[in-house]
Amino acid sequence: MANIVIVGTQWGDEGKGKIVDLLSEHADIVVRFQGGNNAGHTMVVNGQQFISHLVPSGILQKKICAIGNGVVVDPEILIEEMTYLSEKGIDVGAELIKISDKAHLIMPYHKAIDIARENRKGDRKIGTTGRGIGPCYEDKASRRGIRFVELMDQALFEEMLAENLEEKNFYLTKFLGGEALSRAEIRDRYLGYAERLAPHITHLSAFLGAAIANNRPILFEGAQGTHLDIDHGTYPFVTSSNTVSANACSGSGIGPKNIDGVIGVVKAYTTRVGHGPFPCELLDETGECIQKKGAEFGATTGRKRRCGWLDTVLLTNAIRLNSLTGLAITKLDVLGELDSICICTGYDYRGRQLKDFPSSLKVLSECSPILETLPGWKSDISGARALSELPVQALAYIHRIETLTGVPVQIVSVGPGRDQTIVIDHPFAGKPS
Repeated sequence: MANIVIVGTQWGDEGKGKIVDLLSEHADIVVRFQGGNNAGHTMVVNGQQFISHLVPSGILQKKICAIGNGVVVDPEILIEEMTYLSEKGIDVGAELIKISDKAHLIMPYHKAIDIARENRKGDRKIGTTGRGIGPCYEDKASRRGIRFVELMDQALFEEMLAENLEEKNFYLTKFLGGEALSRAEIRDRYLGYAERLAPHITHLSAFLGAAIANNRPILFEGAQGTHLDIDHGTYPFVTSSNTVSANACSGSGIGPKNIDGVIGVVKAYTTRVGHGPFPCELLDETGECIQKKGAEFGATTGRKRRCGWLDTVLLTNAIRLNSLTGLAITKLDVLGELDSICICTGYDYRGRQLKDFPSSLKVLSECSPILETLPGWKSDISGARALSELPVQALAYIHRIETLTGVPVQIVSVGPGRDQTIVIDHPFAGKPS
């Protein structure tokens, strides 16, 4: 059976949650491999909305859901999310939710530092969610992080907490002007989390290795998007982890030969949250129309998303970085009110045409889009369930994306519901579409 990776191709918010939920039906295990609770996935099933931040979307399909070592976990948020799902009738027992013992813990001092730093920057803010993601990854890289395996050893956890907090409190109070945190309060709270989550902690690499040996199909769920990658995104306006498909391996503990396909989720237009250059941004009535029609507000932060035309410079960059084997287009229905639709096919930089996405933010900020205009379809397509039911103009838009990128479109989403999806070529080989 196939093992498939799902990644975002833009700046996140592409609708990965729905695609993962849809494909989870054909997987035995769904693995989240990076990020933290700064990401949010929204799913609509039978008219009921579910929002997850840490638990993989496959939980709605009653699949085994794993949180990989590449994820940084706020145990308080995870427990709240599990409680929320349980209250909605979703099974969140130890057989279905598994957490890598190597996943790092977000601590209260990570969140305090994150917020205090951002406040101190004033107009130079990066736009962090303030959830402690970056500071936690910093401690991971500097070998001072605390993982679940350490949390399960009370004496070792207390020793590491005392050592870390002495330094963090000094930094918080003396440099950032914040308040010191209580070691006893953190210790007691986190030991409570340890007791609650202990049944879910596992050696995930070994678990996944056994699953692969037994030909159990696995779906790897990425968070955020390619251009928020710490190495390949619009640095420094990025997240703190590697969001590209290669991290599905290192973030979960498997080898690259076990990946059979990579599906890139691309919104039918482009959005981003927070600061940073955005060549295709629409600061007019069209952008406002897309924003309202698409309900473009962050599932995690509630922040309004900036909207613009589909950017194939951005998209082809994601295709190369992720070795995409297929595309899933989402929110195609949102464009149904427009008379005409533009696609960015290149950038103009000081009179020179760029086809490759620039590394320099200074260059990117001076780029203007080279646009190609296609006719709109001026109709509601949310009821379409096959390509043959789409207007010829919508089909032309899909085919133009394929031509410009060289990657086949395998899935088209025409609404938020699970059933509002056209599956052209199922990513799981041998599975019915």
